[in-house]
Amino acid sequence: MIGARQPTCLRGSEQHLRLKHQSAALCYRIKHGKLRVLLITTRKSKRWIIPKGWLIADMTPSQTARREAWEEAGVKGNCAIKPMGRFSYLKPRSSTNPVLCLVDVFPLCVTSIAPEFPERAQRKRKWVSPKKAASLVKSRELSLLLRRLGPILH
Repeated sequence: MIGARQPTCLRGSEQHLRLKHQSAALCYRIKHGKLRVLLITTRKSKRWIIPKGWLIADMTPSQTARREAWEEAGVKGNCAIKPMGRFSYLKPRSSTNPVLCLVDVFPLCVTSIAPEFPERAQRKRKWVSPKKAASLVKSRELSLLLRRLGPILH
């Protein structure tokens, strides 16, 4: 699994942060013979990311990733059962200490795109090449996953 090492964002006192797990969907499709991935914006800062969220009770991590892809990006498709990699980030909290999030990334081959979906008014979505996606995301670890996406899928 790509990126399955100690999170790079751990420094000094941050080693005592609470660890939480999330699932993400790396949504992709082949259009006109070219691999494209879907990025969405975060709700507040409008940075480019992939759909992700907290694990959902009574759902596997893969099912959670698929649900997040629908709610945040309006896409449905076939989601892998095993993650292709993982990345970590610090999630700031307004009233408490930040949380260290460890995100398992599941490839999701998109089969349908809806014009209406739960978070449509809060996010933008964009289809780009894996290389372009890697340059748009803030996380270095996620960027590495995106750069390696083509060989992983073939």
